[in-house]
Amino acid sequence: MQEYKLFINGEWISSGSGETFDNINPATLEPIGKFHRATEEDVNRAVDSAEDAFDSWSSTPAPQRAMILYRTARILEDKKEELARLMTQEMGKVLSETRGDVQEAIDITYYAAGEGRRLFGETTPSELHDKFCMTVLRPIGVVGMITPWNFPIAIPSWKIMPALVAGNTIVFKPASDTPLLSVELVKILMEAGLPPGVLNLVMGEGSTVGSAIVHNRKLRSISFTGSLETGKWILGETSRNMRRVSLELGGKNPIIVMDDAKIDLAIDGVTWGAFGTTGQRCTAASRVIVHEKILPEFQEKLIERTKKLRLGNGLDDGVDIGPLINESQLKKVAKYVDIGKSEGAKLVHGGKAVKPLPGHFFEPTIFTDVTYDMRIAQEEIFGPVVSLISTPGLDDAIRIANSVEYGLSSSIYTENMRNAFRAIEKIEAGITYVNSSTIGAEVHLPFGGVKSTGNGTREAGTTAIEEFTEIKAVYFDYSGKLQKAQIDLE
Repeated sequence: MQEYKLFINGEWISSGSGETFDNINPATLEPIGKFHRATEEDVNRAVDSAEDAFDSWSSTPAPQRAMILYRTARILEDKKEELARLMTQEMGKVLSETRGDVQEAIDITYYAAGEGRRLFGETTPSELHDKFCMTVLRPIGVVGMITPWNFPIAIPSWKIMPALVAGNTIVFKPASDTPLLSVELVKILMEAGLPPGVLNLVMGEGSTVGSAIVHNRKLRSISFTGSLETGKWILGETSRNMRRVSLELGGKNPIIVMDDAKIDLAIDGVTWGAFGTTGQRCTAASRVIVHEKILPEFQEKLIERTKKLRLGNGLDDGVDIGPLINESQLKKVAKYVDIGKSEGAKLVHGGKAVKPLPGHFFEPTIFTDVTYDMRIAQEEIFGPVVSLISTPGLDDAIRIANSVEYGLSSSIYTENMRNAFRAIEKIEAGITYVNSSTIGAEVHLPFGGVKSTGNGTREAGTTAIEEFTEIKAVYFDYSGKLQKAQIDLE
C-alpha cells in the first residue's frame, strides 16, 4: 500500500513520530493508502517554513504569482478525470459529482489567477489641498487552513488559490478522511512552479494537528470549513490573541414549494438537494416546506422518484448515491432517524443502513408530519434525510425557514414574482435560489451564510480576496506644509 508523507519546505518528509493512518474507501472499506500523521512539532516546522517563505513570495509581483495559478488550472484540466476517479474512491460520491468537484477547483483557480492583475484598491478625493488618498491590499501573512472531507479539492482550492495570488503563505490541513486529493493538489501546484515553503501540507486528526494550527501564534489568520462546534472552539481560542478567523460552518437549508410551483421541477430540485452527495453538504436541502394544497401530490411524487435512486459504488454506471463517509456518520444518521420517529414524525421511505453492500450505505430517507421545532427539522444531520413540513402560505413558510440557527442556502419554487422577491428579502440566508435547488455555487459569486453558519466572511466571488488581504489606507501630502485633517477645515 502506498505511503504518503507530509510536505514541508518543498520536500516530502516523514512525520516526527513516524506514525501513519489508513485512508479507507467508504464504498468498499478497502484501504487506499497510508498517510503520515503530523505531530505538533511538524506543524510548527511547517509554520516556520511558511514564515521564511513569506517575504519572497509576497514581494513577487502579483501577475507573476497569478501565472503559477494559470499553469495550475491547466494541469487540473489535464488531470480532471484521474482526480475525479481518485475522489470517488476516497470520498464516495458518484463520478459525475466528483468531476464537478474538480471542475470547481479549475474554475476558482482561473478566477483567482485573474485577480493577479486586479487586486483593486480605491482612490478618493482628499478634504485638503495638495493631498492624495488611496487604499491598497496587502497579504495577511502566514495563513492556516483546515478543510472538510465532502469537497476534498474544491474547498481547499477556494481557500488556497485566492490566498496565494494575494501573496500569503500557507499551512494546510485536510480532513483525515480525504487526504489523498490534497496530496495531489499540492503536487500539481509544485509542478506549476510554486516555490518551496509557500504551501505546506500537514495531515492528521483535528485534536492534534488542527489544534496545533489554531494555537500557533505565528499564523496570522485561520480559515476553517467544518462543524459549528469546532468553529465556536476555534473562534474562542483565536480571540485570546486577536487573530483573524474566517469560518464556514453548518446549514439546515429550506426549500419552499408554493402551490403555484411546477411540481416536477421542484421534485428534481429536492431530490438533488436532499440526496446528492448522500446529503453530505452544508447546502443540502434537509427541510422541504410545502404548501398544504399540493403536499399530498408532492409527497407521492417525491417518494416515487426516490424509490428509483440506485445506491452503490460511485464508479459504477447508473449509480445515483454513494456511501456515507465513515461508520461514525452512518451511526449518526441512523440515530437521527430514531429521533425523528420518537418525536412523532412519520417515516414514509428509507431509514435503514443498506445491506449487504460492504460500505457505509444508508437509504435515502423521507419524513412527513414534521413540525418545525422537531430536532430532525432543527439540527444538521449531514446525511440523506429530508423532512417534509406543511405550510398554509408564504409568510408561514418563511417563518419556518428562519426558525433554525443556521442561514446558509435557501430556495423557493414559485411562478409568482412577488413570492420570489419576498422570499429573497425575508429569508435569513446568505444564498437564495429561485426555482432551483439549494446547491451549485458558481465561483464568481460570494459563498457563505448568516447566523451560526459563519462569522460573516464569504468565500469565492468578488470577496475571495477580502478573506486573505488587509486594507491599508495611504496618504500622499505634497503641500510642503503640515496639514491636519478635520482641524485645518475649521
